[in-house]
Amino acid sequence: MPIKSFRPTTPSQRFKSVLTFDEITKTTPEKSLLLPNPKRAGRNSNGRITVRRRGGGHKRHYRIVDFRREKFGIPAKVAAIEYDPNRSANIALLHYFDGEKRYILAPEGIQVGEQLMSGEGSEIKVGNVLPLQNIPLGTAIHNIELKPGHGGQLVRGAGTSAQLMAKEGKHAQVKLPSSEVRIIRSDCMATIGQVGNSDHANVTIGKAGRSRWLGRRPKVRGVVMNPVDHPMGGGEGRSSGGRHPTTPWGKPTKGYKTRKKKKQSDMYIVKRRK
Repeated sequence: MPIKSFRPTTPSQRFKSVLTFDEITKTTPEKSLLLPNPKRAGRNSNGRITVRRRGGGHKRHYRIVDFRREKFGIPAKVAAIEYDPNRSANIALLHYFDGEKRYILAPEGIQVGEQLMSGEGSEIKVGNVLPLQNIPLGTAIHNIELKPGHGGQLVRGAGTSAQLMAKEGKHAQVKLPSSEVRIIRSDCMATIGQVGNSDHANVTIGKAGRSRWLGRRPKVRGVVMNPVDHPMGGGEGRSSGGRHPTTPWGKPTKGYKTRKKKKQSDMYIVKRRK
């Protein structure tokens, strides 16, 4: 999807860029696949802020996206490519031959009118879903399951793809976009191809107001706060904080490892991203 830039008629237009949305074929969402999406502004069920710098933003509806793709053996036609305000990728509306409609993540290069399929006997084609054991080595994949039947959890952002590196017994090795190589059960499902909307990462916001439309509030540096508000605050004139960078609650940041020592998923990681 190409990117459009503007003449610098105002300071914010000078660097601003937007996607042209050439791939989008339908502007109104499918009503049967919408849910209300109330704003939480970073607050938990007790009303306490657990994620800072969230709030405001344009009103949205949640689109029910099918990450499981469990309708095996039933062909589906791509009816439309749509914009989804809740994620970086675009979504595709599928009309199954049994009359059901579902949204999926739109892969790169998919066209309206194409026919897609899920299950072991599916063709190796962009947008089709197969178990890892049935996918050839070196294939680009996305929307990868970690547990069979749980639905895709890995590689769902715009422009991302993983690569199937090796298969051995009941497990497969997959190279993730972070360059981490991870062991995944070979009966887990994955979608062929790369997630679409790869130019999403090249868009320049251009002005502060556009961040506010997305629900992002301003970020204030700790060194410009008072000592009562942040461990790095205070000092005469401009200071560099006087200590190693920390969070407002005194925990080290910038490289401090927070992973717990108890046995987690280390046994499934062949090569770390760092």
